[in-house]
Amino acid sequence: MDSVLHASGRFSPRTLLITTAAVPLTGWVVHAVALHRQLAATKRDPLTGLLRRDAYTTRARRLLTRHGDDVCVVMVDADHFKDINDGLGHAAGDTVLAAFGTRLTSWAGPRAATGRLGGDEFAAVLELPAARRTHRLEQLVRILHTPVALDDGRTVDVAASVGAATPDTIGSRDLTALQRAADAALYDGKHSGCAHLATAAHATTPSLNGRRAGRPGTAVWGRAA
Repeated sequence: MDSVLHASGRFSPRTLLITTAAVPLTGWVVHAVALHRQLAATKRDPLTGLLRRDAYTTRARRLLTRHGDDVCVVMVDADHFKDINDGLGHAAGDTVLAAFGTRLTSWAGPRAATGRLGGDEFAAVLELPAARRTHRLEQLVRILHTPVALDDGRTVDVAASVGAATPDTIGSRDLTALQRAADAALYDGKHSGCAHLATAAHATTPSLNGRRAGRPGTAVWGRAA
């Protein structure tokens, strides 16, 4: 006991105060880290790991502000997804969605905004200069048409429709306008196995959420084998 008292006597009141305060501070730091992880988790879709709509939108708008005309907005719809769900079960459907999320994230890169906007609807916003646009969109089509391995060892053939829009073509850096144009281009080429780049005409497509096909003048890239 004397040794303890003697040791305590070596510390100033200020040192003891800091040491005492450190105990609850440590607990607060642990709580803060846990809270940060929980908040981060709420920003991401648990199945695909992609950003949820609000977090995606915030990041996408930041990219558009920073990179301007070099940004590309890409919309992706899984083709025949209901057939997979109905024929192979929801677990298989979840595996396909998770695979699409992983593939889109890998393709777009860590600096992009990649999000799941709906059941089988995805989006990516990334810096993509015009000189690389054709090659990269062809690459995305090939990636998304690669069969997916299921947990039971089976593989399922998959496909996706892809539409893209850029500020220099659409004449706007507004995310909503670019997504609407990309979505309209996507539906022009639905089930075609190609990536479609929106033209200026797609920015004025009279439809609900861009869900109307048949607009002429769409550039086509990357026909899947």
